[in-house]
Amino acid sequence: MSVFLDSELTEAERGEDARFRVIPVPLERTVSYGAGTAGGPAAIVEASNELERLVGSAEPCADGIFTEEPVDCEGPLPEVMERLAARTEAAVKAGRVPVTLGGEHSLSYGAVSGVARALGQPVGLVQIDAHADLRIAYQGEEHSHASVMHLLAEDGVRLAQFGVRALCQQEVDSRARNGVFFVDAEELVTGNVHEVDLPEDFPELVYVSFDVDGLDPSLMPATGTPVPGGLGYYQALHLVEHALKGRRCVGFDVVELAPDGNTAWDFTTAQIVYRLMAAC
Repeated sequence: MSVFLDSELTEAERGEDARFRVIPVPLERTVSYGAGTAGGPAAIVEASNELERLVGSAEPCADGIFTEEPVDCEGPLPEVMERLAARTEAAVKAGRVPVTLGGEHSLSYGAVSGVARALGQPVGLVQIDAHADLRIAYQGEEHSHASVMHLLAEDGVRLAQFGVRALCQQEVDSRARNGVFFVDAEELVTGNVHEVDLPEDFPELVYVSFDVDGLDPSLMPATGTPVPGGLGYYQALHLVEHALKGRRCVGFDVVELAPDGNTAWDFTTAQIVYRLMAAC
């Protein structure tokens, strides 16, 4: 079995009592433009072997990283979501932080649902993304990657979106109806904004969903729906890190890498995963 950061972990750091539980989800079912997300988790794990133990002054692997077997992504999407939800629920109940590697963004519904079930209290979601993903359904699929945040908002998850620069009127209306907090890409990028305070009533328990297309395509072209005008690498990470101050990260996912043969993008994504571990 492939292991995240395999080249750096000691035997003690890779056991099942590790703080971080990496859950690969090679899901590619509702992609609507470029393809390749099924290969994302394996590419991230392979690239992680080139990471250093230190990220800034932190060393997340010292708390342990256990890599689980990939989630079975065959069969109806609701069944896939429940398989993933069972994994993240079990991780949180065991006191661990689930780290879900995608795969397309639709998987966030299962990942967050399991976390919320385990906690039994309100969860806020901080989203880095080029898209709002608030369509009621897309191309006839309720569990589409373009509808995942709609499903979570309907389940009562509070949303904070950063970096969006492609959305439709239905999503604009959904933001208003569901009280979504957002600062879109043009304001963030042109103003070089790296810190945004969340609303005071935003939940203390926070799940982070990082879609790599939130980054500018010059930094991350290996994704199915690249949109110009995106966030910088450090900018996106700083936005998440600031949002987590005074709150507790209860899990995160990194999604929508579509490997294209250039390992630079795989490594970038693996580094994002490790940096987010450091932020938790």
